[in-house]
Amino acid sequence: MQPLIDNARTFGQRPEEFARLAEGQSPTVLFITCSDSRVVPALITGAGPGELFELRTAGNIVPPHDPHRPTAEAATIEYAVDVLGVQDVVVCGHSHCGAVGALVRGDDLDAVPAVRDWLAHAAGEPAAADRDDPTVADAVQHHVLAQLMRLRSYPCVERALAEGRLRTHAWYYEVHTGAVREHRAESDAFEAL
Repeated sequence: MQPLIDNARTFGQRPEEFARLAEGQSPTVLFITCSDSRVVPALITGAGPGELFELRTAGNIVPPHDPHRPTAEAATIEYAVDVLGVQDVVVCGHSHCGAVGALVRGDDLDAVPAVRDWLAHAAGEPAAADRDDPTVADAVQHHVLAQLMRLRSYPCVERALAEGRLRTHAWYYEVHTGAVREHRAESDAFEAL
């Protein structure tokens, strides 16, 4: 913790670098990814402050839209699309995902009921070619596509897509190599960016 504290103490000693941020934000991308500490959207994309609007959830799960039961995820998505006017949304899964791995293996999560109940929002059990693969690559990629389809069902996203003011992307990040792949509809495969 101490290195983080030391950096936080010196971080604000460059006010000229941050003054423009007080004027507001205008990110062009909503980046939805896992809460996993190894996944750092700004590091992966090279984005600076104000360039990405981020939504991080365990397993990069986009819960079902329910107009009668608002969620933080739905509010973040709606704000990004309707207020900030982002032009792109990326749903990014990653290798070695604990959430997807637990779903694939059918782990008993009764000791962590909030995690168990959250993972129930995963839109079905992700398919895995090899249940013993520690990267759970196939399962994560299927899972990302399921979350992207779920995202497209949100009214604000559906409307923005129909109006041609929004594009959606499915990404897969390999934590062990740093490689990023995007799903290509033409080949129905995740390919290098």
